[in-house]
Amino acid sequence: MATRRNDAIKALTLDLDDTLWPVWPAIQRAEGQLHAWLARHAAATARRFDVNALRALREAVGAEHPEWGHDFTRMRHESLSRALTLSGDDATLAEPAFDVFLAARNRVELFDDVLPALDLLARRWPIVALTNGNADLHSIGLARYFTATVSAREFGIGKPDPRIFHEACRRAGAQPHEVLHIGDDWLLDVVGAHGAGLRSAWVCREGDAAMPVTGPARADCVARDLHELVAWLEA
Repeated sequence: MATRRNDAIKALTLDLDDTLWPVWPAIQRAEGQLHAWLARHAAATARRFDVNALRALREAVGAEHPEWGHDFTRMRHESLSRALTLSGDDATLAEPAFDVFLAARNRVELFDDVLPALDLLARRWPIVALTNGNADLHSIGLARYFTATVSAREFGIGKPDPRIFHEACRRAGAQPHEVLHIGDDWLLDVVGAHGAGLRSAWVCREGDAAMPVTGPARADCVARDLHELVAWLEA
């Protein structure tokens, strides 16, 4: 009997932002809704900090606290608290303000190939979400496809560190060499998976899909979308 390439794969780990949906439009909408909320509930802050100024403040907080690099939630919450304080508004409004942002951030628009691909993949393999972001699969409506989620914020370390990949493998119940990691970011997903001993599929939806010529990492599969990935797995 012929051996198919997927016979050696026992589980999948799957990146979220820019692999299953475009993240920047969701972030932009969320920042706009956050600022509209501030205009109603913390007017001084909204006057002092427009969307771009809030973004710059968040980046400044991140620069001050590189140890928070894996925790976008903490950085945004701290920047909101700081903006409120600097403007003379109640700093405790940072919590409901962040809730507004997060709810809007989770209203993503899936790429067209996502649901058909997840329907097929989840029937064949356990899938663990592996993300450096703060998307909530329950809010988005995709949790049913996933065995578990490993996020940088909860684990305390982000991709491309091998330890977060190994935690995802543990949650999937498979050894690293038995796991295919799927993602859009060459450094975080492909190089990270390679360093942790996983196989990898690079989903390159835009631009040049040629792999970098330098460095030891190579993707097992390069796909323009999840339809191509599924076809590769089924070949």
